[in-house]
Amino acid sequence: MYGSSGPHVIVVHGGPGACGSMAPIARGIADSFRVLEPFQSSVSATVADHVADLHEVVESCARDTAPAFVGHSWGAMLALAYAAAHPSSAGPIVLVCSGTFDLAARERFSLNLSERKKDERARQRFQLALQIADPNERFHELGKQTLELYSYDLATTEQEIDESEPGCGESTWDDMVRLQNEGVYPSAFAAIKSPVLMLHGAQDPHPGEMIRASLAPYVPQLEYFEWQRCGHYPWLEKATRDEFFSVLRTWLTNQRT
Repeated sequence: MYGSSGPHVIVVHGGPGACGSMAPIARGIADSFRVLEPFQSSVSATVADHVADLHEVVESCARDTAPAFVGHSWGAMLALAYAAAHPSSAGPIVLVCSGTFDLAARERFSLNLSERKKDERARQRFQLALQIADPNERFHELGKQTLELYSYDLATTEQEIDESEPGCGESTWDDMVRLQNEGVYPSAFAAIKSPVLMLHGAQDPHPGEMIRASLAPYVPQLEYFEWQRCGHYPWLEKATRDEFFSVLRTWLTNQRT
């Protein structure tokens, strides 16, 4: 746990499989909150598995007030899935550069990323990564390459991903896509009672406005904040990292008062 006083906050890493990547965020708000950073298990293959794992974490820390969630990328999606399944157990939710929830947004994301992969060296490295047989190893290698592709002007390239943790991978994402195709998400998010803030970078290949539009009918309480000179990792960007922590800390504090 990071921090020794204040309300509980659970940070939910992306990937799937980027165990440890939320450590900078956990440290950044530990002066005001008690922050837990659970690693998602490689044994858990489905969204329901991860929701159940997260519920165990919630039950271990919950007292009179439901913990807040700060999820990044895939972790933002998982935070919403958890809150939909356990609406009374979820406090305020912050979606940091969330992943996509419908086919149109996924296609736009793919187009945006393809445009950035036109650099020949980047394309070759990406193709080599796709040839890695082990799905979890493949996700790890692709994760290393995505940092610069997804970013604008980084202050650091240190993600703090714990390479000793296999994390979850392809099967988890496939299950999320299946649930979207079947119409489960995002419609299930209508059950969410918590306040929700979406923080996004305009240079993130994930199309923020499209993602926001897909969520709005089901999460009408959603607030949206976007930085122009920012990609997928606002806490690593030169132009936004200080403001990111200020906005995050202030919003979470205001939800408790």
